[in-house]
Amino acid sequence: MKIYLAGPFFNDTEIKNIEYAERVLAGRGFDVFSPMRHEVRDEESGSSAWARKIFEMDRAAISEADAMAVMYYGNYSDSGTAWECGYACALGKPAVLVHADPDADANIMMHCGCRANIRLEELETYDFKAMPEREYHGAML
Repeated sequence: MKIYLAGPFFNDTEIKNIEYAERVLAGRGFDVFSPMRHEVRDEESGSSAWARKIFEMDRAAISEADAMAVMYYGNYSDSGTAWECGYACALGKPAVLVHADPDADANIMMHCGCRANIRLEELETYDFKAMPEREYHGAML
């Protein structure tokens, strides 16, 4: 099963959480695509051509994935991660919203666009094959 791991990786906490999710999901036997591991750094870095290359690579990986795990930090949400989640939803790909900060409020579009809402540590046990629904019980904005 292929899982696309969406999430920001702009600071130490986000990087640590992505690395944790990669280890857990790969350790459970899933084929994990993590954009953090597929960053393109070359002479075109920062250019429109470079941006298009990354966009197309990530879009193709979402299309090929069976499911998506979305690292989520509440209303502080990376716009790229939100786009990836919305694209997966539009394709009918099931997504699991992984609440890295369980005390943060959830955006209604992110919450409702995902099949399940879990805490970070639940990556170790959540059934990605059956994808059971789990509602979010915190505040939604």
